[in-house]
Amino acid sequence: MTTTAHSRPAGEANLGHIIFIAAAAAMGGFLFGYDSSVISGAVTGIQHHFKVGNGETALVVSSALLGSAVGAAGAGGMADRMGRIRVMQIAGVLFAISGVGSMFPPSIFVLGVWRVIGGLAIGMASVIAPAYIAEVAPPAVRGRLASFQQAAIVLGIFISQLVNYALNQGAGGNPNDHIAGIQAWQWMLGAETVPALVYFLMTFAIPESPRFLIASGRIDRARAVLTDIEDPGTDIDARIAEIHGVIQTEHKSRFAELLGGRAGLKTIVWVGIGASVFQQFVGINVIFYYSSLLWQSVGINASNSLLISVSTSLVNIVGTVIAIVLVDRIGRRPLALAGSAGMAVSLGTAAWAFSYRHGTGTSATLPNLQATVALVAAHIFVLCFAFSWGVVVWVLLGEMFPNKIRALALSVAASAQWIANWAITVSFPTMSDWNLSATYVIYACFALLSIPFVYFCVKETKGRTLESMG
Repeated sequence: MTTTAHSRPAGEANLGHIIFIAAAAAMGGFLFGYDSSVISGAVTGIQHHFKVGNGETALVVSSALLGSAVGAAGAGGMADRMGRIRVMQIAGVLFAISGVGSMFPPSIFVLGVWRVIGGLAIGMASVIAPAYIAEVAPPAVRGRLASFQQAAIVLGIFISQLVNYALNQGAGGNPNDHIAGIQAWQWMLGAETVPALVYFLMTFAIPESPRFLIASGRIDRARAVLTDIEDPGTDIDARIAEIHGVIQTEHKSRFAELLGGRAGLKTIVWVGIGASVFQQFVGINVIFYYSSLLWQSVGINASNSLLISVSTSLVNIVGTVIAIVLVDRIGRRPLALAGSAGMAVSLGTAAWAFSYRHGTGTSATLPNLQATVALVAAHIFVLCFAFSWGVVVWVLLGEMFPNKIRALALSVAASAQWIANWAITVSFPTMSDWNLSATYVIYACFALLSIPFVYFCVKETKGRTLESMG
């Protein structure tokens, strides 16, 4: 008897197919990382082209994050109504539209609008990818597959920085010089259209979530998908009955379902929000959104600052690979605790180094010793974040919530993450002008506070089925 990719007998689970499915969904994460960090290389060119200062620049950089908060807040409900795949396709279209629009903005205001549209796509992708991957991945490998989201994000960050550096060099080291009649910074912002189209096309090659299919009454299709993705020897009918039984006890998620407890929301929702906020309040995205401005503010030229962005992005990838290897072996909590300690130390060290900065803007300088220490500390900070909070938070958000509120609670937590990201992003230029060292002390304090938060509030989810989360 001949079988197809979606109708092989139970017991012949195709790990390669599962990896492809997770990787395709994680392409949204690639675009998430690319779109959110590509602006760092274009910032200087935007400032000179539109003749704006740090205040206007901060608003443009952060505008995407407000769109991300809205996209994240709405993605859960859309996924429950339309399906996970359809939401991915909408996000892919929005990414492509934003890329083209951002490439040819007539004004700084219009650029901000296109950035908001891209932000909507980022927010949607930030919710739908971890939820979808968690729903299609077998428990034994779910942590590693869920890590694909963060792996894709950091790869997107790295590629965006590499493309930015190459385009800047192609324009003679000046982002305002032209390549084929278009300024380099415009090419930087427009380049994401290519991976956006790839993402859109890949969504047609992966199946819908079996949980959504069962909830929609499409049992035969759900059986075919589960046959492909479950562990060898799994009783598919029993799995369908288990998922259907859980769905039967649920009703459509409403915001009221998140309410409860003394603090307004259920404790588990607050934990998800807390994890999201701590992930951002350590200041990680300052490194990726403002890398060029950060290093120029301590006396490093524009070309070298872009090269530093490439190197920190590469370290980010290394740390993420470490997390993917360890997250299902030692668990989520140990990684988070180790990362918090490492971030606190490295951020404190960077704060000490930045305290020796003299001058402001392009006239700023840093002594050689302190400049070296700052560079090393920044790379260690990125490494510690990447092997811990960068991966662990996305894995936890896809796993930790009970089935009946998972999509909606994940949307709320992801939305909180984007709001926290916006707060850090919009405040950094002003805070760094005020006192760069003190700014990094604040980030170090949040890294330190994340240790008791994980120890007392976060429960381990390694190896548990989604249906057992309560």
